[in-house]
Amino acid sequence: MFILKVIEKPITIEKDDSFKRVLSKYGALALDKQENLSELIGETAGDLDIEKGILSFGDIVFPVQILGFYSQDLKQWSWAWDNEEIFGENLIKASAQMKTIGDEFNIPEFNSTAIQSDFNDCHTLAMVSTSILNMDAYYAVSEEGIDIFVLIKSDLIKENNSVKKFRDTFYTFQKNFNIYPKIAFEAYTKLKGYGFKPHDDFALAKIGESRVMAGFTERGNVTRIIIFGDDER
Repeated sequence: MFILKVIEKPITIEKDDSFKRVLSKYGALALDKQENLSELIGETAGDLDIEKGILSFGDIVFPVQILGFYSQDLKQWSWAWDNEEIFGENLIKASAQMKTIGDEFNIPEFNSTAIQSDFNDCHTLAMVSTSILNMDAYYAVSEEGIDIFVLIKSDLIKENNSVKKFRDTFYTFQKNFNIYPKIAFEAYTKLKGYGFKPHDDFALAKIGESRVMAGFTERGNVTRIIIFGDDER
């Protein structure tokens, strides 16, 4: 007797994906990563040295990639890939990867040189970039009316993979961002490497011996998020 094994579809950017859909797929994981960074640096403010390409939090030092910057006066985001003369070729490689993705999948938020935006929009661009490029976190440094966003890749940032954190991160993400919650739950679950099982009006994430259930309305909005199992740390 042959048993047909269902091959789960991986999380990727697909043709005709809107930025909202991309944010839905990759945003929750980025929030997860930001919490890991916060656990390491606490309330310490970062100091960016563009010449050396490093971001320092006291004795904690990260090499960084410059993603882009936000002009508070112009209310405009500019990608680092369009400002090589400022940052140099080596510091804009990650940003250039985002342009390549924007060109391939026709996502104007990634391949437009400048975007009229507010500060929160810049955070969403940094969030998706962090997850898509497999970085560990992002950070924004204010410099005389300019907010410079950088990406961090470092083994110093340790993962917290508790079930409670997964639940709370997804709750925060779907509540505070304009996204598709059902897509977000599936993507966050799979990108974390957890088991995923969909149903008509709810979905399950399998995390060790525990389960996180997210219930949804017909429109796809979240009705409840519940942990089953003993591990609620």
